[in-house]
Amino acid sequence: MDTFAFLAQGLAVAVEPMNLLYALIGVTLGTAVGVLPGIGPALTVALLLPVTNGLDPAGSLIMFAGIYYGGMYGGSTTSILLNTPGESASIITALEGNQMARAGRGGPALATAAIGSFVAGLIATLALAFLAPWVVRIALVFGPREYFALMILAFVTVSAAFGDSALRGLTSLFIGLALATVGIDGLTGQARLSFGVPQLLDGIEVTTLAVAMFALGEALFVAAQWRPGEDEVLAVKGSVWMSSRDWARSWKPWLRGTLIGFPIGAMPAGGAEIGTFLSYATEKRLATNPEEFGHGAIEGVAGPEAANNASAAGTLVPLLTLGLPTSATAAILLAGFQQFGLQPGPLLFATNPQVVWGLIASLLIANAMLLVLNLPLIGLWVKLLAIPRPWLYSGILLFATLGTIGVNPSPVELTMLMVFGLLGYLMRVFQYPIAPVVVGLILGPMAEQQLRRALAIAQGDWTTLVSTPIAALLLGIAALALIVPMLMRLRGRGQVLAQIASDGD
Repeated sequence: MDTFAFLAQGLAVAVEPMNLLYALIGVTLGTAVGVLPGIGPALTVALLLPVTNGLDPAGSLIMFAGIYYGGMYGGSTTSILLNTPGESASIITALEGNQMARAGRGGPALATAAIGSFVAGLIATLALAFLAPWVVRIALVFGPREYFALMILAFVTVSAAFGDSALRGLTSLFIGLALATVGIDGLTGQARLSFGVPQLLDGIEVTTLAVAMFALGEALFVAAQWRPGEDEVLAVKGSVWMSSRDWARSWKPWLRGTLIGFPIGAMPAGGAEIGTFLSYATEKRLATNPEEFGHGAIEGVAGPEAANNASAAGTLVPLLTLGLPTSATAAILLAGFQQFGLQPGPLLFATNPQVVWGLIASLLIANAMLLVLNLPLIGLWVKLLAIPRPWLYSGILLFATLGTIGVNPSPVELTMLMVFGLLGYLMRVFQYPIAPVVVGLILGPMAEQQLRRALAIAQGDWTTLVSTPIAALLLGIAALALIVPMLMRLRGRGQVLAQIASDGD
């Protein structure tokens, strides 16, 4: 069956009334949390994991994906009007968007961001639908060696390739891997690191860890950093719509941003931030009026916002086809799949095609919903910025606690929630990334299982891990993903020190 037939089947699932409702709830929540500073889609999906525990898997995953897309949309509103990105991928939008708002052109800035997000999301989602089956065909030949190499690549890309320190990222990863060993060993039946606590024999719940690290830890950190009177919300003056000149200056950056953002998001070492930076640099280099950049160039909003949303669809390619998360939100989405007993990867396309293709088709519908929600309701989203921060973050803490207790009313679970929440806060304070901990807990048991299978087949011969071209290639890419960013950071520091020395002379 070709991709068009699969996509038609997916649309039949996505247009079911309950799934449409789930998509609408997702995009509305995603836009709302994207608007709020310091709260991103990862935090929101983490909060909803325990709430959706007993719901329909397809509908819940459609809602989570809607939150992901909506968060990418909503982040531009805060960046433009408040100069405070709602999530990290909107940092570049703040450079030009806030300058446009200060010049009284906040409306066109928000419009080009919304329309660019729609164009990029539409093209990138269609690219996801056509690219995913090809990746699945390649992944179907994977054995234990290849899957273990893929897990190693996942560990490296989410821990060492991003952030300021590879050591901190790997430290976070090993915390997650250590937590993954808690519970009964699947092969020997022996209890590991349970310390005589019966509730730990089943292991640490991914949902509890995700809610604690992303929701509690993030809320505590943002609340601790906030100072009263810091935020100044700029009013949207004049028409929200774009002039013909704005359209003429925006459509090419939309397409270029899509072409840049999607492949970078789909790469194992991708990420929305990289695509937005590259898009901004490209638009500045190609601009006929480069002097406007830094003072409110509309191309500097259109291109990065398109790249931002295209990378969101690109991130779903390795997640759905290989089970490989390349961002914090993708890691939480992976936890959402596992909550319903589903493991993203090539077999998911064979065993649960209605879920996968329904999810992909729902993204097309969610993208149209977002365009309708964003342009007419800009005034409503701006009013969300007036919510007092103490109310907001205390509400997050309460909701996270009640959701976790509702799923598993246990003193041990509540204690773990508090301990991991404080751990998440301390990691943020000392600039340790959170995503590798969750990825280590999710993928750690799978990596251990595939490693033991591969060694059992090879009768303990460790060279079997690099004995096939695919396994050797994946391990080589993982090594490059670890070494290249470290070399680039060292080179950057060397250039800074040289510049300081030359300035001193």
